[in-house]
This record gives sequence, C-alpha cells and structure tokens, in this order.
Amino acid sequence: MKNIREIIGENLAELRKNAKLTQLELAEKFNYSDKSISKWEKGETIPDIVTLNELCEFYGVSLDYLTHEATPENKKKYTKQNALDRYNKVIITSLLVSVVWMIATIIYVWALIRFNASWWIVFVWSAPVSFIMLGVANHRYFHRKALYYGFTSAFLWSILVASFLQFLSDRVWTIFLLGIPMQITIILYGKMKH
Repeated sequence: MKNIREIIGENLAELRKNAKLTQLELAEKFNYSDKSISKWEKGETIPDIVTLNELCEFYGVSLDYLTHEATPENKKKYTKQNALDRYNKVIITSLLVSVVWMIATIIYVWALIRFNASWWIVFVWSAPVSFIMLGVANHRYFHRKALYYGFTSAFLWSILVASFLQFLSDRVWTIFLLGIPMQITIILYGKMKH
C-alpha cells in the first residue's frame, strides 16, 4: 500500500500534466524551485498545508482529491463541488458588479425625473467602482495575480477618465500624466517575486 506522500505526489503530477504545465512553469506560479515540485511528485516530501490548499484551488480540486488513490471516475466526486463553487463565485461576482450598475441607473433615472437633468456621468463613475468590486472578488475568491494587476490598471485608468470627464477644463488632461508613473509602478510591482 502506498503512503500518503506517494499518493499526493502522483496526484500532483497527474494534475500538472493534465494542465499541460512543466515542473518549471508550475514552480514559477507558486514561487518554488522545480526541484521542490519534482520532490513533491516523487513523494519524497509534501508541500505544507497552505501550499496544498493553494494547489487545490489552482487545479479546482478538493484536498480529498490529492490524498486519495482512486480511479478517474471516483475522483470526479472530489471535483464536482469545486466546479459548482467556482460557478457560484463567478455568479456572485457578476451580481456585485450588476448592483453597481443598477444603482447608477437608479440615480440616472431619479435625476432625470426629479431635476430633468441627464447625469450620464454616474455611468462613467460606475466603471472604477466595478473594478474595485472585481478586485475584491478576485482577492476573496479567485486569487489570480494577473487579474489583480489587470483590475488595478483598469481601475487606475477608469478613474482618470472619469475625473477628466467630470472636471472638463483646459488643463485637466494633465491628470493622465499621473497615470503613466502609476501604471509603471503597477507593472513593476507585478514583476516582483513574492
């Protein structure tokens, strides 16, 4: 009978191969060496519980999937719930963003009825608020580094555009100059190894 390290190692190797990743590519995603990945897959060592959890989230499986030796049919029961969870997290995120746009629409209609004024700018300001919601959802549910930096960049430029449109004047375009060093900072921070 195989020990738990060997079972986890075989399952990690299988998941990595199914994801069409090399050991080096996986190591870069999790800030480990490819030698560490190799030792995990050979069953020489196992990752700590935090890393195991991150691997489970990355592959969309439960911890039971990693720790059980089973046929592919039996392993499906360990992935169905996670697929449902991911689906629900996407729906929750979509609902959060739709609430932002619903509130913007209510404000727009209210201003149109009450003051006979077109406050179209509320829709422009809804974009940065939406990117904040998407960033929070990514932090809470998905933990995707690329999404984090993408939403941060989108938030930065949408808030600059909203500010520009809100305060149209001769020199307001200069606020876009602020975006350049901020964007460079976001990119450089994203390239740092954590």
